[in-house]
Amino acid sequence: MGTDQHTPASSRAARIEEMRRAERARARRNRVLAVAASVVVVAGLVVGGVALVRSQSDSGTDKDTAASGDGKGGSGHFTTGADGVRTWSGKLSRTHVSTKVTYPMHPPVGGNHNPVWLNCNGDVYKEPVRDENAVHALEHGAVWVTYTDRAKKADVDALAAKVKRTPYSLMSPYAEQNAPLILSAWGHQVSVKSASDPEVDRFFAAYVQGKQTPELGASCTGGVMK
Repeated sequence: MGTDQHTPASSRAARIEEMRRAERARARRNRVLAVAASVVVVAGLVVGGVALVRSQSDSGTDKDTAASGDGKGGSGHFTTGADGVRTWSGKLSRTHVSTKVTYPMHPPVGGNHNPVWLNCNGDVYKEPVRDENAVHALEHGAVWVTYTDRAKKADVDALAAKVKRTPYSLMSPYAEQNAPLILSAWGHQVSVKSASDPEVDRFFAAYVQGKQTPELGASCTGGVMK
C-alpha cells in the first residue's frame, strides 16, 4: 500500500516540474522573440528615417539649395594679370535662385544665378538683360560683351557682328559698368579699348567654352531671351 500511495504523488511532482520547465522554456522563448522584434522595429525605424532624409534631400535638392543661397554673387576680389584680364580670386557660388542677386562686380562674372540661362548662341540684345540669367550663360561657357553709351557706335557694331558669328557668346548694353567696353566670362573679365583691340580675339579664343567653364558643353539655346 505504501508504494501505491507514493506513486501518484511522484507522478504529480514530475508533471509539475515538467510544466515548470516548459513554462520557463516558453518564457525564455518569449523574451528572445521580444528582443528580436524590438531589434527589427528599431532597425526598421532607422532605415526608414535614413531613407526619408535621403528622399527629402534628393527630391528637394533644387528647392533646398535655392533656399540656402545667400542671395549674393560670391566673395573675393579681382586680380589683374599682365594681359589686363581680371581674374576673380575667391568663391563664386553656383546656387540656383529665383530672386534678385546682389553681385560684387559689374557686370558679374559668376555667383548665384537664375535656373534658366540667357540664350547665348551669338545673341545680340538691344536692351539690358537680367544679370541672373546672363551669369547662367557664363556658367555654360559663354563670353558676354557689354557696353555703355560711351562706347563708339562703330565698335558696338563690330563687336555685335563678331558675337553673331560666335556660338557661346552674347552681347547687351550695361549702364553700370565702369568702362565703355567689357568682355566677361565665368571668373574672368577684361576692358578693351575698341573692337580692334587684340585682346578681343585673345579673350574669345581663351574663354568661349574655355577651361574655366563650370558646365562645359551645356546648351546656349532654349533659355530665355532677356
